[in-house]
Amino acid sequence: MSLEQLSSARAIFVCGSGGVGKTSVSAALALHIARTGRRVLVITIDPARRLASALGLSATGNQVVQVPFDGLVHGRVDMSMLDTKQGWDELIARHAPDPVTRDKVLANNLYRNITERFVNSHDYIAIERLWSVIESGEYDTVVVDTPPSRNAIGVLDAPQRMCDFFASRLLRWLTVPSSSRLVGVASKPFFALADRVLGARFLSDIAEFFDLFRRMEPTFVAHAREVEAILDAVDTSYVVVTTPEPAPVVEAEYLEAALAQRGHRTSTMIVNRVIAPGICRAADRSRELLADESATAALDPAFVARVSGALADVVVSIEDQREQIRTLVSPGRETLVLAELTGAIHDLEGIRSLADEMGQTSSHGDTR
Repeated sequence: MSLEQLSSARAIFVCGSGGVGKTSVSAALALHIARTGRRVLVITIDPARRLASALGLSATGNQVVQVPFDGLVHGRVDMSMLDTKQGWDELIARHAPDPVTRDKVLANNLYRNITERFVNSHDYIAIERLWSVIESGEYDTVVVDTPPSRNAIGVLDAPQRMCDFFASRLLRWLTVPSSSRLVGVASKPFFALADRVLGARFLSDIAEFFDLFRRMEPTFVAHAREVEAILDAVDTSYVVVTTPEPAPVVEAEYLEAALAQRGHRTSTMIVNRVIAPGICRAADRSRELLADESATAALDPAFVARVSGALADVVVSIEDQREQIRTLVSPGRETLVLAELTGAIHDLEGIRSLADEMGQTSSHGDTR
């Protein structure tokens, strides 16, 4: 799928290992799509502090902010960070069968501890947030900047894991004391002892929480299937981002294979931070000149040797990158190569430059 075809996707998942510029690529991709007149939302997990500040993102909450990119006449780019605690609260409020169950879950000590202490468990909430935004109809395209590396697969597996949880023996065992009078009476001494060892009402809170949670099983399972339908939809695309170094390339190949195992085809492979073509051409030309004895006859031999050595290192790096890129090129799937920009991307100008590079590279069909 070309970048132009990707621009018509309803949902785009951007995957890749940490440190490859995934959040910057997600924002640049959103800007590229918005330039076609579409309304785009980027849901991001944990951008670098300076980039988050430049994009106008706060550290907490699911607030949506419009990114002030110049030149967008019809389209727009909004961004939002993922707040797991708030996301779970909204999810419980939506799926609770009645206000009483909702309030009991939200007030349960175990639920509060889980959602307050394990706020980095974004998997199901990331997918839930995608679903709610798509259902709202406010955006034409939603870009999900997934957690680094293999954690991204956890996001895609979250709906099925939710269904498996409700069907598990563990949940049924945990809820038996609350649903069986006989077992409840027999287990009271054990609960009392555990409460003295682990703290007041510890196991009681567990039993209450899972009993309340199970009451929401019908709506949770049905909703998980709706979310899975979005993941499998023809207008949902998957983009893998890497840099041309061996370790990120291995992770990119793993992610592409893992996506294929789940029936998701990688739409585009983006190789980020590649040595710019101009530098490659200059290195090739310099190597030719240094090999010409007539051109270097007037130069100090020691100087020529030092320059030749430094140039050899550059040439080796270029060749290594080219070889890594060749391993990622696949028929029927675009491999988009983005030249490394000067300095780290931490402001809107950097995102804009990356989007420009993305559009120019795509228009030439570059798969170097």
